[in-house]
Amino acid sequence: MDKLHLDQHISQQFNLELEEIRNKVLSMGGLVEQQVANGLTALLEGDGDLGQTVSQSDYQVNALEVEIDEECTQVLARRQPAASDLRLIVTVIKVITDLERIGDEAEKLGRFSVELGGPDTGDYRKELRHLGELVKTMLRDALDAFARMDVNAAIQVASRDDDVNREYGSLERLLGTHLVEDPRQVSKLFKITWCARALERIGDHSVNICEYVVYLVKGRDIRHTSFDQIKNEFLQSPEPGDKA
Repeated sequence: MDKLHLDQHISQQFNLELEEIRNKVLSMGGLVEQQVANGLTALLEGDGDLGQTVSQSDYQVNALEVEIDEECTQVLARRQPAASDLRLIVTVIKVITDLERIGDEAEKLGRFSVELGGPDTGDYRKELRHLGELVKTMLRDALDAFARMDVNAAIQVASRDDDVNREYGSLERLLGTHLVEDPRQVSKLFKITWCARALERIGDHSVNICEYVVYLVKGRDIRHTSFDQIKNEFLQSPEPGDKA
């Protein structure tokens, strides 16, 4: 696993500042994870109260984004970091932007769970649950890769986006078929479609976080790079004696 040496500065205070920023990002990630989990539960179980709580709690995520962004700006101004330290600050700014957007998607899940008004998601509950579980796991593992600065793990997590896209496409086709068969359900079906889209977008943002991990550790921007090229260039085989 690749490592950055973020504890080798002349100023111990600088070490503390970087570690505090990193820890706040992980706290923000934990909060966003919980928002996504609660939003999905509210949607699948028709829990309007929980959905309302999720939709009204987005301000906490937004506040953390503003706080962390301000701290990053202060570090850039006062410390003028270079090399890996600068990459860390740039990565943090990018990660918290994606986390805030994931929080927005979770807010949609909560809001639509209230508007749908019950657990009757019809034939779509199984597909929504499967898509939701895929996305929740992706987000959790993307944040874990960030916490450990693990390039291998980040690339493996990003590769799951194909599974998410396939599941989303299948659900979208199912919803389209039902819309043709029963146009009276148009409002409900569109809301479920928007929920599925929100889940798919959470997967996309999780991929972004994984790409930032590669940038942080390797110093390479791999956006718009083919996945095969990424694997060939960065995916490392386990060392002898390593656990798989």
